[in-house]
Amino acid sequence: MKCLVIAAGRGSRLSSKGDSKPLISLLGLSLIERVILTAKKQNIDDFYVVTGYNSEKVKQHLSVFSQSRNINITHITNEEWEKGNGISVLKAKKPLNENFILLMADHVFDGSILKKLKNEKIADGEVMLAVDYNIETNKLVDVNDVTKVLVEDNRILDIGKNIKKYNAYDTGIFLCSPAIFSAIEENLHNDDSSLSAGIRRLAGKGKAKAFDIKNDYWIDVDDEKTLKKAQGKLLDTLKKTSDGPVSRYLNRPVSTMITRLLLRTSITPNNVSFFSFILATLGAFIFFLGGYVNLVIGATLAQVSSVIDGSDGEIARLKFRATEFGGWFDAVLDRYADAFLLFGLTYYVYVLNWNFLALLIGFLAIIGTFMNSYTADKYDGLMKRKLEPGKHYFRMGRDVRIFIIFLGALINQPLLILVIIALLMNAENIRRVVVLYKNE
Repeated sequence: MKCLVIAAGRGSRLSSKGDSKPLISLLGLSLIERVILTAKKQNIDDFYVVTGYNSEKVKQHLSVFSQSRNINITHITNEEWEKGNGISVLKAKKPLNENFILLMADHVFDGSILKKLKNEKIADGEVMLAVDYNIETNKLVDVNDVTKVLVEDNRILDIGKNIKKYNAYDTGIFLCSPAIFSAIEENLHNDDSSLSAGIRRLAGKGKAKAFDIKNDYWIDVDDEKTLKKAQGKLLDTLKKTSDGPVSRYLNRPVSTMITRLLLRTSITPNNVSFFSFILATLGAFIFFLGGYVNLVIGATLAQVSSVIDGSDGEIARLKFRATEFGGWFDAVLDRYADAFLLFGLTYYVYVLNWNFLALLIGFLAIIGTFMNSYTADKYDGLMKRKLEPGKHYFRMGRDVRIFIIFLGALINQPLLILVIIALLMNAENIRRVVVLYKNE
């Protein structure tokens, strides 16, 4: 499916962040890169980008970007970029002779909006605008600047920034037929070259439909305040429904701070996964040295490793670098790290008094840990199917294990660490089996 991206404006309110608004950085990617990659993730693969202000700089940037990400981008220049944004849409009239997606280069949004919208059906001569009915609760919107929409029975009746009666916001995400071009052209005679004017004309013919985005997010990045809001929202999306209690309330807040720093570098998610593994492995080998100080150092390295282990996935998601190999590679390294940590801890306890019971408890802790990882896939899949999007569920996993090691080391109770992990992990595995059996 073809996608038209409007990136012609100047964005003077963000001039302190850069001289080309589409290229302003947002957590490791420029605004326009983030918009294009969000669309690409929804299997949209043919992009037409209209540039205007600072056109050559934007086009050069996108040429490098398109090659590095293997994305097909056709450049269209709008010399009349200071006029209404409808002119930028008109510049793409010739190549877009079929239904297409229309996006704004400065609108950051939840990819699920596009996933659903692109599968909607529109008749010849119609357009569909994704609208946000959460006008009372959406804190990401600048009410004084947003385009308002009046909708009735999924049909747009009116649209504009200054309309008095409205019940939704314009998200800047459209599914268009070529009829949008003629609608904009008709309004040029009235000296109104805005996209909203074209939608308003189609609405007058009953040809403008509304699509409810429900609780999905979007934000128009127009100034430094909304740029900061966009950063906060994107970081907030990094929270996973499968996060355990330690990850949710301790590890994740710290890992996102680390991630914000790493996003400015060329460090890859796999680099972070490997570094996390090295830290955990180093901590495990320090256990073999014996002594309380080494116990604390090893456990501290393990906890730091656990925190950093969240950053690889965060970088992957924010930079659209997530791959099946990356997820598998991270999981493999985690299993090795878990084995080293628990084996090192078992050895530490065993040599204190050469008690065979320590080996048995350590064995149960290791088995419970590995089965905990094995059962996680089916359990997580079931929970995600049963719960509403964004809802958390109870999960006892790696974050809890390593935090127990850390706390137990501080109070110098290595045997207690193994006992608790053995009991908790095996009990959690049994609970998961029961849950899955009941939901068979």
